[in-house]
Amino acid sequence: MKIIELDNITKTYHTGTIDVPVLHGISLSIARGEFVAIMGHSGSGKSTLLNILGLLDTPSGGAYRLAGREVSRLPEDALAALRNRFLGFVFQQFNLLGRLSAVENVLLPLVYSDSRKDGATAKRDGSNLLEKVGLGQRLLHKPNELSGGQQQRVAIARSLVNNPLLLLADEPTGNLDTKSAAEIIHILKELNDSGITIVMVTHEPDLAQAASRIITLEDGRIVSDARGAGNAAKAGDAEAPVYDAAAAGHPVANTVRIANYFGQSLRALLSNKTRSVLSILGVLIGVASLIAMMAVGKGAQEEVKKNISSLGSNLLIVRPNSPRMGGVAIEAGAAVRLTLADADDIRESVPGIDKVAPYSSGRGQVVYNGKNWNTSIDGTSADYPYMRNSAPSKGRFFTHEETVSRAKVALVGQTIVRELFDGENPIGEYIRIKRIDFQVIGVLPEKGASGWRDEDDCIIIPVNTAMYRLMGKEFVDRIDVRVTDFDAMDKVSEGIRQRIMQLHRLPEERMSSVDVRNMADIQNTISSTTKAFSYLLGSIAFISLLVGGIGIMNIMLVSVTERTREIGLRKALGANNKDILFQFIIESVVICVIGGLTGILLGSSVSLTLARVAHWSTKISLVSVTMAFTFSVLVGLIFGVWPAKKASRLNPIEALRYE
Repeated sequence: MKIIELDNITKTYHTGTIDVPVLHGISLSIARGEFVAIMGHSGSGKSTLLNILGLLDTPSGGAYRLAGREVSRLPEDALAALRNRFLGFVFQQFNLLGRLSAVENVLLPLVYSDSRKDGATAKRDGSNLLEKVGLGQRLLHKPNELSGGQQQRVAIARSLVNNPLLLLADEPTGNLDTKSAAEIIHILKELNDSGITIVMVTHEPDLAQAASRIITLEDGRIVSDARGAGNAAKAGDAEAPVYDAAAAGHPVANTVRIANYFGQSLRALLSNKTRSVLSILGVLIGVASLIAMMAVGKGAQEEVKKNISSLGSNLLIVRPNSPRMGGVAIEAGAAVRLTLADADDIRESVPGIDKVAPYSSGRGQVVYNGKNWNTSIDGTSADYPYMRNSAPSKGRFFTHEETVSRAKVALVGQTIVRELFDGENPIGEYIRIKRIDFQVIGVLPEKGASGWRDEDDCIIIPVNTAMYRLMGKEFVDRIDVRVTDFDAMDKVSEGIRQRIMQLHRLPEERMSSVDVRNMADIQNTISSTTKAFSYLLGSIAFISLLVGGIGIMNIMLVSVTERTREIGLRKALGANNKDILFQFIIESVVICVIGGLTGILLGSSVSLTLARVAHWSTKISLVSVTMAFTFSVLVGLIFGVWPAKKASRLNPIEALRYE
């Protein structure tokens, strides 16, 4: 049975505009069980011929039949599958991966095979192969812990792990001393005796004598084909399996295979810890910044919503506008004076209104027990706590009857409690406002600062008391109106404006004299502003994540350059372009996933620290965490594709020769 049949094989390399012919019409056949030595001087084409036999290179012309099937024009995936299932390689440079142990190097071809062996079975087979070549005690040793002869034995064991029918050896003793070389040749002869076909390239005549057949090349042509001193191929060997080219290739989306890819990627990352940590650090900072920034922005947005909500919902604020005369703005209220009667009329006449609260405001000096404080004083109605979400935290609010009777009762804000009462309970105490005594009946809930104004620095009293006892006013400064339906606020606003124009007999051109402000619009405006601020912070953090991604791409490109020979080795062992592509992309994604998870923890910690130490309002949302993690994975995919594609497209021969 002929394993190899070459018919007029030629090979020409193209360097720019120059053609360099290497092989000139090589024709030969090799039967199963033969041990063939290919000899020749440097430049004779023996290595090129071996690369074509090993499907690492394709001929420029001619036909190559492997086990009776034409393979010279097969696609790369089919060639990779053939190299993995049918061929074994022994290289002059050993080509062992330094980060893997001896047994792990032996099992490397299984990563790209369709073997159904579990991990324990595969490891046992690898151990048996190492024992077969005399390295049973060196299973867990790394290549740098082995001698040259021992490394070559590991390479031989690796070439046998998929039970190949053809073993190709390129100067297998070239880097070894005489004793080690003799041991390697002895192992190869034993393998040949067991039925494995061997093709060996060598320039040493005494080593070639171990072969059963010696082919000599000169200037790309066969000049002799003679029998060597080795045993001839045995007759009656089992028939070689017929390879169906249509079934070439292997599925990449395989659970076991993907697990192998992850294992190989993690080993690659662990072998370059410093570089991997720096890459992870770039993603970590980006993700942490994104989460922290979005938490701060979201917290600020929620805080603004909370502060505005504390002022009331579905509110319209009615106040006289500042008219203009001759281009000069006159004092607000000079054209229209709102009264308590207006407030009552609006409540009764305009549909869609729930509650109405008139205000008479001013400032005054407050005295208690030898202490004094200048504060804001608001006179309003008994509807105030319902409209402004301001139910007293202590005590009670005044009643409608107390408003009508001009009762001298007051509710104080938290700042007043702190400044005049030293934080003690003020309920039942008397304070003096503008020389008039008021009894404290309640404490307002804490609302915090709104811009430059302290919302807790105020005193609330009945509006009639404020107008007629304290401030001497016959008009109110504004009227708050709560609308029953949010969607009807524009309609109610227009109705209030029209009603006031009628009450004060104002013409249509004086419509601007009445200002009706929609608190919901203000809330939406501020919310959109804080949302834009949140997006701005998130964009800044996203840029840092982008920079981290560029760093990953740079690191992966460097990694491709450093691992060029490793990529060539993996392709020689059966990896196709997709295998290499997936492995390098997985390395990028693993970096980003680790960086993303660590960044989530760091970003959350930073947000909580800011909330606790700096007293900032922060809110970590599931959306921001999911977004940050998703972006980190996408960064790994996007920025890992180019280096991965560059790695997958490397020519195996050029990669193996890379220094």
